[in-house]
Amino acid sequence: MPDYDYQSDSRSFSQVIEDIGVKDDPKLYLGELINAFGERGFGALMLFFGLLNIAIGIIPGTTTILGAPLLLMGFQLAIRQDQLWLPRWALRRWIERETYRNGVARLLPRLRKMERLSRPRFSIMTSEVSEVLIGVATVLLAFILILPIWGGNLIPALIIATFGFGLMQRDGLAIILAWSAIALICTAALIIWLAWTWVSPYLLPVWTWLNGLLPQAWAWLSGLFGG
Repeated sequence: MPDYDYQSDSRSFSQVIEDIGVKDDPKLYLGELINAFGERGFGALMLFFGLLNIAIGIIPGTTTILGAPLLLMGFQLAIRQDQLWLPRWALRRWIERETYRNGVARLLPRLRKMERLSRPRFSIMTSEVSEVLIGVATVLLAFILILPIWGGNLIPALIIATFGFGLMQRDGLAIILAWSAIALICTAALIIWLAWTWVSPYLLPVWTWLNGLLPQAWAWLSGLFGG
């Protein structure tokens, strides 16, 4: 894997991710991405990998490569690690740079608009305690993200990206939006579970009756058409 030396602090986040795509090397190594955002902290990395999962996560195998760093980020953020660490074998994983460019091109206009609207606010949402809680939530979301579920990467990746944007910009409003999305999902899951708990006693007898009726109906139809 080649060495990279990005001075990312002097550029906007959107400019950094655009600059990564213009290099000639057809392989975009994970180590290059880590180097590009290392000085910006976990927020920039969470935002970047979350957005990339949204953009190209539909391609088989990419959620495993791009989701595993998020799992480690969440864990290291939860234990208050200052800088992200990844094993060398993970840093050598790569994706096609052309795939990266195509995905980023769809995200840049919206990202630049978000950068213009964002500002530091609600500092309590980006405190040390908040970062620990965000780390725990990121671990759970990243675990869901890397599971082989068709379309299952979108919502977890979007929430992680929102967390990352809030941490990077010190924008507590973005953090509130991310927690609100989690609360909404948990509430919907609870409602579905309670509804099933209430309805299932009535449905199960019907299901049992149908299971007993179907063999009889099949036997009757077989006899009818067989005769």
